[in-house]
Amino acid sequence: MRAYVGPGTTTGRWLGLVTAVWVQCISGNNYTFSNYSDAIKNLMGLTQLQLNNLSVAKDVGKAFGLLAGLASDRVPTSILLLIGSVEGLIGYGAQWLVVRETIAPPPYWQMCVYLCLGGNSTTWMNTAVLVTCIRNFRQNRGPVSGLLKGFVGLSTAIFTDLCSALFADDPAKFLLMLAIVPFAVCCTAMLFLRESPPSVSPSPAAKEDDETETKYFNIINAFAVVVAVYLLSFDMTGEHGQLLSRAFSIVLIILLALPVAIPIYIWFKEAISRANRAPELDLQVRIEEPLLIEKENEEGTEKAVIIPEGDEKRQPSIGEEHTIFEALRTVDFWILFVSFLCGVGTGLAVMNNMAHMGLAVGYDDVSIFVSLTSIWGFFGRIASGSISEYFLKKSATPRAIWNAASQILMAMGYIVMAIAPPGSLYIGSIVVGLCYGVRLSITVPMASELFGLKSYGLIYNMIILNLPLGSFLFSGLLAGYLYDAHATKSASGANTCIGAHCYRLVFVIMAIACVVGFGLDLILAFRTKKLYRRIHSSKVKKALQQPIKC
Repeated sequence: MRAYVGPGTTTGRWLGLVTAVWVQCISGNNYTFSNYSDAIKNLMGLTQLQLNNLSVAKDVGKAFGLLAGLASDRVPTSILLLIGSVEGLIGYGAQWLVVRETIAPPPYWQMCVYLCLGGNSTTWMNTAVLVTCIRNFRQNRGPVSGLLKGFVGLSTAIFTDLCSALFADDPAKFLLMLAIVPFAVCCTAMLFLRESPPSVSPSPAAKEDDETETKYFNIINAFAVVVAVYLLSFDMTGEHGQLLSRAFSIVLIILLALPVAIPIYIWFKEAISRANRAPELDLQVRIEEPLLIEKENEEGTEKAVIIPEGDEKRQPSIGEEHTIFEALRTVDFWILFVSFLCGVGTGLAVMNNMAHMGLAVGYDDVSIFVSLTSIWGFFGRIASGSISEYFLKKSATPRAIWNAASQILMAMGYIVMAIAPPGSLYIGSIVVGLCYGVRLSITVPMASELFGLKSYGLIYNMIILNLPLGSFLFSGLLAGYLYDAHATKSASGANTCIGAHCYRLVFVIMAIACVVGFGLDLILAFRTKKLYRRIHSSKVKKALQQPIKC
C-alpha cells in the first residue's frame, strides 16, 4: 500500500472525466468509413470485395491495440493520447491527400497501411480514457462505461453532421477533420486526464459518496441526451441553409463544452470548504486489488486490502485479479469473446457497408443512416451502462443478460433488413446502432468485474480483437463475396449491385450469428450469477454504512 500526501483530487478526477468525454467525442472516427468509402472506391477503381478489405485493414489496426494495452500499465495517460493522435494525423492525413487528389492513388497495400494507422489511433485514445476513468471511478464502472462509450457512439454523428453543415458532405474535407480535430482534442486532454488514487480521507473535499457521484453522472448524461436529440433533430429536418448550418455548428460546440461546469462547480465547492476548516493533509491510497476482496475495518475509516498469504500459485477465481494469460485460460473469457464477436462483428459489417446497402435499395445519400446508427448507438451505450448498474445494485442481475437481450433484438433487425419492406434501412440503422452500443457498453465493466483491474488494459484490448476479426469475417468475406456475386461492372470499373437481393443472404447469416451469441450470453449469465450476487452484497453493505461526520 503506497501513500500519497496532497490535496483532494475530486476536481481533478471530474475534470479528467470531462476531457475524456471530449476525447470520446472524436474517437469514433473508425465508424465513419461509409462517408468517404465511395470516393476511394471510384478513385481506385475497386470491387466491393477490395473495398471491404480496405475496411478490414482499418479494423485490423485495432488488433494492434494490444500494444496500447501493454503500454497502459507502463506509461502515463498523456503518452497514450499522444501516440494515438499522431497516428491519426498521419493515417487520415494521407487519405485526405488521396481523396483530395493532391497525390495519385497509392498502391492498394499502401492504402491499407493508411487505414490501419487510422484504425489503430483510436485504440490508444480509448485505452487511455477507459483504463484511467474506470480506475478513477471504480465504484461506478457501469455509468462510466456507458457515458464514455455513449459519446463514442455520438462521435460519428458529430463528425458527419458538422461536415454536412460546414462542408456539404465533401469527403476530402471530412477526412481533413478526422486528421486534425482528434489531434487538437488529445493535446488538450494530455494536460488534464490522469489517474487519481482513491482518497480515504474523511475530509469533505476528498470523500465523495456514491450518491454525489451518481448526481454528477446524471447531469453529464442529461447533457449527452440533449446533444443526441439536437443531432437527431438536425438530421431529420432535411436541407438547411448556410446560416442555419453554421448556427447549428456553433451551438453543438457549446453543448459539448457545457459539462466542464461540473468540475468548475466542484472546485468552488472545495475552495469554500477549505476556507472554512483548519488546514490539513489528505492521505490518498492507491488500491490495485479488485472490487470483491476489499474489506472495511470495524471503524469504517479506511479500506484494507486482504492479500492471500503463501507462495502457492493458483488459478484465480472469477472476480479476482487475473493476468492476461490467466484470463485466457478461463472458459468465461472465451464465451465472452465469441458472443462479443457475434454482436460487434455483424454490427461492423453493417456500418462498413452502409453506403452500398443504401445505394442497393435506392438511397443516393446515406449520411442520414450513418447518423442514425451513431445516435442510437449512443442511446444504447448510455442507457445500458446506467440500467445494468441499477439492476445490479437492486437485484444482482448479471450484466450478460443485457447482452443477450441486445443479441436477440439485433437478430430481429437483420431479419427485417433481409425482408426489405419500405423504410427497412431506417429500422435497421436504429436497431443495429442501439444493440451495438449496448454490447460495447456492457462488455467494458463486465470484463473488469470478471478479471479485475490489474491487467484490464490488456484484457480489454484482447476482447477488442473481435473488431478486426468480425470485420474480416462478416464484412470482408461474407458481405464482400456475396455482394460481388450479384454485382455488375460500372463505367468507373467498380462493381455495383442494385436491389434488396444484394445483401439478403448476408442479413440472414448475420441473424443466425446473433442467435448463437444470444445463447452464449445466457450461458455466461448463468455462470456469473454468484459473482454478481457477491458484488450486489458488497454494494448493499457499502450503501448502508454511514459517512463519517467531521
